Amino acid sequence: MLRDINLKDIHNTPLGDGGNTSLRDGGKLHPHKFIMWVAIGSILMMFAGLTSAYIVKSNMAGWEEVETPNAFWYSTAAILLSSLTIQMALRAFKQRAMQQYRLLIGITLLLGIGFVILQWIGFNWLWDHGVQLKGAGAGQFLYIIAGLHGLHVIGGIITLTVIFLKAFFGNTKNYNAVPIEVAGTYWHFVDVLWIYLLVFFVWVG
Repeated sequence: MLRDINLKDIHNTPLGDGGNTSLRDGGKLHPHKFIMWVAIGSILMMFAGLTSAYIVKSNMAGWEEVETPNAFWYSTAAILLSSLTIQMALRAFKQRAMQQYRLLIGITLLLGIGFVILQWIGFNWLWDHGVQLKGAGAGQFLYIIAGLHGLHVIGGIITLTVIFLKAFFGNTKNYNAVPIEVAGTYWHFVDVLWIYLLVFFVWVG
């Protein structure tokens, strides 16, 4: 969804404005940001529907609760830290601290990959403990909801990979911060979404 973002500075942003191209053309929202917010709205509606169905099903007879794997808590720490590093990376980019920017984007990418790996470990733990795609219970919803979230995180990782490569091989004299702002906002979104889902699963059971 976000991997086609171009790091080229279409507007030839001057060095004095901090690369802030969020608002152009008389205060209009940048097209990339508009598309991102529309996509985020759609994703929110999808997860709202899934969690609502979860609540309805949890009140029915035969509902089986599941224990939250420890790996999910570790993955939460990884994605929380990655939100911090990508925000620091954006600030470094706007300050033209390119070496620091590359390092922080690389760390963010590694933390994102770590999140996915830890999620996989958590799902394997659930499967080995009898929580599988059969019967009626929280486990089935957990696979679907957390799995869909994981796919959106992978989309963010693809975007981070593109940005990371362009940080080394792209034209670093072009200081358009919009692609990084878009990627950062999306990454913060999947971070907050995961926190919501984790609290939801722990609270509702």
